[in-house]
Amino acid sequence: MGWSGQFSAQVTESDVVPVRVTAVHRARIQALGAMGAVDLIPASTLSTSTVAVGDWVVARDGVALRVLDRHSLVARKAAGSNVARQVIAANLDALFIVSSCNADFNAGRMERFLVLAASAGVEPVVVLTKADTAENPESFVTQAQALKSGLAVVLMDAKRGDVRGQLAPWCGPGQTVALLGSSGVGKTTIVNALTGGAAAVQDVRDDDAKGRHTTTGRYLVAMTDGGWLIDTPGMREVQLSDAYDGIGLFFDDLTALSLTCKFRNCRHAGEPGCAVQGAIAAGDLDPARFVRWQKLLAEDGTNTATMETSALRAAGRRFYPKKK
Repeated sequence: MGWSGQFSAQVTESDVVPVRVTAVHRARIQALGAMGAVDLIPASTLSTSTVAVGDWVVARDGVALRVLDRHSLVARKAAGSNVARQVIAANLDALFIVSSCNADFNAGRMERFLVLAASAGVEPVVVLTKADTAENPESFVTQAQALKSGLAVVLMDAKRGDVRGQLAPWCGPGQTVALLGSSGVGKTTIVNALTGGAAAVQDVRDDDAKGRHTTTGRYLVAMTDGGWLIDTPGMREVQLSDAYDGIGLFFDDLTALSLTCKFRNCRHAGEPGCAVQGAIAAGDLDPARFVRWQKLLAEDGTNTATMETSALRAAGRRFYPKKK
């Protein structure tokens, strides 16, 4: 199930049981351990909003006491106007970023998923589905590979191809992977192929290639080849927070290039000796990629600062409540 010395070293109590979280609900946690499936209620010191599918928790008498330190965590800013960070999946070894070979393919959104993977320190794998529906599916492979040197890209027809065989390198015993992507891209078909299940697959609208949600929550399920899979609902909005390091890792070439600018505080907006603008002028850097890099840095900075301010205000309200 992915248990390792990293986790066992954190269990110092003699009367607790370690279990792995398979689903998180508002007031309870489903988990799986050596004795099978269990339903847990969180301790008063543990909020379910901070528990992710894939986490290891220690439990006693049906109560989840605490979350063990993770080796990876995929998280984003919560969708909408909420000032909160949403945990998506924990203790992953790889992240399958799924897109179909049609109007759903969006390089900018895919970059955001890749930054999430970089921030979490997990290997990203781009899975391009519905190859049979595209006149030139290889063009989508080329576009995906152009996003990052060495990026693993798998092209498949999930209904007819050998899904298990193509994804086998990341699905072996003890490995954990998660699926991220929009609705209607074929995630459920992939889940069924990897787990031997038969989850409902819904139709896709022809006008915009968008599908209806078939997965309404996050669940950890066993894969046929011994690994573990976290399925997630369709995700079209990916806002970043606390992802500065991940952005730096994904755009490592731009990060390195910016360090060679004449001025250390160069904003790459026309300053003399700007190496980034020089690379654009020389045709060595795609200006659209530069714009996306700047946009992600600005978004991450704003969201991170907003959440930090909100957390400080909340802490202040707890310690200094208003007088009646």
